Amino acid sequence: MRRLLVASLAAAGLAAALAHDTHSDSNQLRRRKTLGFGPAHPHATYRTAPLYTTDSFGAVREDPIEVARRFILDITKDIDAGSHFVIRKDSYTDKNTGITHVFARQFVEGVEIADGDINVNVKDGVILSYGDSFHRGPLGDPFSLTSERLDVHSEYCNQLAAEMQSRVHRIQHQLFGEQTPMRDVLDREQQGFETLFELREWNCAHVDTPYKMSVEGKFSASSEEAFAGQALLQFMIAATPNSGLAESMAQRPSDYLNKMTFSYVHDLTGESVTPAFIIDNVPDAVSPVKAKMVLVQVPSGHATTLEAVWRFEVEMQDNWYEAAVTVTEPHRIVSVVDWASDSPIPTEPSEPKTATYNVFAWGVNDPSVGNRSVQKENFDHLASPIGWHSLPTYNDPATTSSHSKVFRNTTDTWGNNVFAHENWEGRNAWVTNYRPDAGESLNFNFTYHPKETNRTDSMDEAKKYINTTITQLFYTGNMIHDLYYRYGFDEVSGNFQQHNFGRGGEEGDAVIMNAQDGSGFNNANFMTPPDGQNGRCRMYLWNTANPYRDGDLEAGIVIHEYSHGLSTRLTGGPANSGCLGWGESGGMGEGWGDFLATTVRSNKNYSDYAMGAWAANRETGIRNYVYSLNETVNPSTYKTLDKPGYWGVHAIGEVWAQILWVVSQRLIQKHGFIDSLYPPLPDADGTVPEGDFYRTQEYTSSGEKKPLVPKHGNSLIFQLVINGMKLQPCRPSFFDARDAIIAADQALTGGENFCDLWTGFASRGLGPDARVDGRTPWGGGVRTDDYAVPKACKSQDEPVPEPEPKPTPPGDGDDDDDDDDDDDDFPWFW
Repeated sequence: MRRLLVASLAAAGLAAALAHDTHSDSNQLRRRKTLGFGPAHPHATYRTAPLYTTDSFGAVREDPIEVARRFILDITKDIDAGSHFVIRKDSYTDKNTGITHVFARQFVEGVEIADGDINVNVKDGVILSYGDSFHRGPLGDPFSLTSERLDVHSEYCNQLAAEMQSRVHRIQHQLFGEQTPMRDVLDREQQGFETLFELREWNCAHVDTPYKMSVEGKFSASSEEAFAGQALLQFMIAATPNSGLAESMAQRPSDYLNKMTFSYVHDLTGESVTPAFIIDNVPDAVSPVKAKMVLVQVPSGHATTLEAVWRFEVEMQDNWYEAAVTVTEPHRIVSVVDWASDSPIPTEPSEPKTATYNVFAWGVNDPSVGNRSVQKENFDHLASPIGWHSLPTYNDPATTSSHSKVFRNTTDTWGNNVFAHENWEGRNAWVTNYRPDAGESLNFNFTYHPKETNRTDSMDEAKKYINTTITQLFYTGNMIHDLYYRYGFDEVSGNFQQHNFGRGGEEGDAVIMNAQDGSGFNNANFMTPPDGQNGRCRMYLWNTANPYRDGDLEAGIVIHEYSHGLSTRLTGGPANSGCLGWGESGGMGEGWGDFLATTVRSNKNYSDYAMGAWAANRETGIRNYVYSLNETVNPSTYKTLDKPGYWGVHAIGEVWAQILWVVSQRLIQKHGFIDSLYPPLPDADGTVPEGDFYRTQEYTSSGEKKPLVPKHGNSLIFQLVINGMKLQPCRPSFFDARDAIIAADQALTGGENFCDLWTGFASRGLGPDARVDGRTPWGGGVRTDDYAVPKACKSQDEPVPEPEPKPTPPGDGDDDDDDDDDDDDFPWFW
């Protein structure tokens, strides 16, 4: 990417000044093309604290759905006639907290507004918090393109171009105005420019193509099917990583449109009056595309107007998109999110034998910090009632039986929560891929002694140990499933299971986990479609050492990836996977993964932690800084997001994870540390013992049990972060997510950690008066840190003691992002 920087600057007349030697990039990451942008919603709000009581509702106080419905009616009573809302069926009551999470979608004259969302959190007749992005402006004509209405795609690309040009001017000034050493300038500016270049290269290559094709008369729609096909083809031109295919579609669209087939999807409920299709034979899609006509909110002057779009769900080899493309020609892309997230109760099988696995045990992050040991299948009767190696045949992709009362016990890495296997060819096929079979003993005990080889044999050497790799991935994936289940990521909230045991939610969506995926090196990713569709995790080999290192063996990477499924399903409701697409929202999706993975591996004796250090074969890992309380080691604050290199979601996420790390240490200082985050296994009757994990359970005045409260700081923050995801709105900001965590503590503990949480957030600039001016949808803007705390907490504003300073990692810990050459091999990812 450094060569891209030089090439770009050459266009500005700076090539001679910036000529320099570059290092070998044989380990360079294979970057997966991805698109992601959309309109800003300046009218969206999120409010916390008890806001609204229902004393006047009388009997409905006992029905949280009705409480939420009446509340929404009240706050939307001034919206134009013709607007109404539907309570989504993925609304649910959290059995751990007793909070009912209600999700509403806005409609106008029967047409869905795809980004018109309200989420309401209700308990005991009280509205605890809510988020609101309902459209309140004039309806206008959603099928016309007016001069006032913003072309979101063009505006996005224009702003990126302007930012890139400003960076070129800054570099020029530094080179010729300040006599700054050329290499220092490059190192300081490189990451920011690379991120912007990549965003523009991927998102903006075809921003003008719709207008060009329209002027040239390439489309001639005469029916709804044709309009949908044209809009979809316009998106595929932008989305495909195959430039030759994109050019062919743009030059000869009829060749591809004529091959598409359309099947109507009928809406029996009558909630939507707009057409919906299943479209097959779509170029570069690996499965039929779902299409539906909806409305989206588009900036128009100082307000927003509604625009008619086709909403597509497009599964590709490396991506799974939710895209909105205008119905009218020219078919412009308005928004795009890359997800790359009730059946009969069968009779349970006979008690299966408990499996054993020779693995790096839970808590051992990677081979550098511990050895393998034999671990038993974690038979948690709450999280996995039938264990890890059973599933019903009616929901088993490997069988054809539709019998609802038959379970199948497996002897390989195939079960109700996880399907783990090799994917050396890097393709989407997975059902028949290779898996180790332990036979009736269920003893998954395989060797792992990789040896140094010449580079041509490195792949074959890694493949020798595929049984060990898949076993580890299956074990880690199931442990994550069970752990997150116990903290509230269950069936109704959208977790990943083939069979849901009659507990609600959509089933048929265990995680597909690819070991040693052949589609790349030095990376990992997770695709999260809505509840009821399989999540897909792809793990790669790392050619950073000899022998190759296997990402499947670094638990932190696997936990990070699985956590994308957690945060995507919990934010905005399990049926909405479009809430963490870009900007601060998308960045926090990355940050939660880092934070949760780091919290899992941490121990009582405080340490700083790097992310991906073993796989990357680099002590400081793959982020700008290791996670640390020491501000010299990690100086990140909220305003760090304004620095060069912090436009991408991974860099944004690093700042969010660091802030959460500091907050967590504040709670550990107050409540202590527990060695295992895993709650006690349930008794035979399903009762969860308190042990040393939970506080003694309290009762309400009516005799009902209050929620279980983790006793220690690290388990408590783990719970609050997950609960906060459920409370926050779709497309949250750092402020929204912060407020949701504080609201989660209010609901769980009565707010006893209010000041501790605020002090932790404020210590890294996210105090109550922190702000961002000129926010852009992808994370731009000018931020102001606030280190103060609410007035009620002034007397408690004491910093968390810092550990002894450690050697500063490359980058010097200063405000300049100067990294050495080795750092350039690993841009932010996952």
